[in-house]
Amino acid sequence: MAKLQYLNLKKIHTPIQKELDKAYHEIMNQSWFIKGKAVQQFEQEFASYCKVKKCIGTGNGLDAIRLILLAYGIGIGDEVLVPANTYIATVLAITYVGATPIFVDANINTYLIDIDKIEEKITKKTKAILVVHLYGRVVQMEKIYTLAQKYSIKIIEDAAQAHGSTYLGIHTGGLGDAAAFSFYPGKNLGALGDGGAVVTNDEVLAKKICALGNYGSLEKYHHIYKGFNSRLDELQAAFLSVKLQYLDQWNKERREIANLYSSEIKNELIKLPQTPEDQNEHVYHIYPILVKSREHFIKHMKKWEIETLIHYPIPIMLQRAYKEYKDELKLYPITKQICEEEVSIPLYPGMTKNECYKVIECINYYNL
Repeated sequence: MAKLQYLNLKKIHTPIQKELDKAYHEIMNQSWFIKGKAVQQFEQEFASYCKVKKCIGTGNGLDAIRLILLAYGIGIGDEVLVPANTYIATVLAITYVGATPIFVDANINTYLIDIDKIEEKITKKTKAILVVHLYGRVVQMEKIYTLAQKYSIKIIEDAAQAHGSTYLGIHTGGLGDAAAFSFYPGKNLGALGDGGAVVTNDEVLAKKICALGNYGSLEKYHHIYKGFNSRLDELQAAFLSVKLQYLDQWNKERREIANLYSSEIKNELIKLPQTPEDQNEHVYHIYPILVKSREHFIKHMKKWEIETLIHYPIPIMLQRAYKEYKDELKLYPITKQICEEEVSIPLYPGMTKNECYKVIECINYYNL
């Protein structure tokens, strides 16, 4: 068996190649590449999929979060609660608008924000809770709803890794006041380049975000806000409309592979991710395992020609860009542990049973 890649996009794209080619040629033939019919169509389709009123395409997922914060008027002097265990983009969006990120440690069972540690971080300056549905798993939202109502703060979803997951029957994107998605190529719903979107039921917010991402303008040469340029282009929207039709099928495949891993990997040196009671709460963008001797484990996997990744090896507090938080790392021991031990193993639509069992056998064979 050939080397097993961590992610093989050809396995995803080859079965729908003709549809992607058709979408490409349609856009090329109409020669309209920005703010056209393809974007409008995808925005309508994705809003309908998420069961919300509005979707606004953006240049990428980071911009989607930043636009939400800007549209809510969150900025200098304000605080936004955010999980300590997340990709840096979530925090960059907060600091871009001048607000202060207030970190909350992770839960060791879910690797998501520890909902029992949120309230103690809320102050008079808190304007929003930015929940991150990391790895494709949905944050348990009931307590967050209670806190948001009690303290009159906004709930913003970073759903960049959770396209199609649901909580109590509600899709990510509709669990807060507004949500940000990324369509980076490796996502469960990925473009063939960069792209993102904001989804919301708040039509006033949607209109403002639409203007902010288009130079602050809703009408050409009439600028309401000091906006910037962050728009989903026609080509990416057309590709996403094709791929959206297959998202639920692909997520089903992801769950099947994850269930196989969870039932067949039996190695006391490996901590597997917890499976939620409602499996629709997880779309397994990533299947994260924890291994104490990580480098040794990765070398073992390489010997078997299995590629792995790490999400994410360096905590935000240890990044040079956020060196002002360096002394805070000790306050987030679970995040520190996850950053030191996490390994992502191959999982994507199109993986064969033989490939899955190769991963399982390799991990079960692992020892120190």
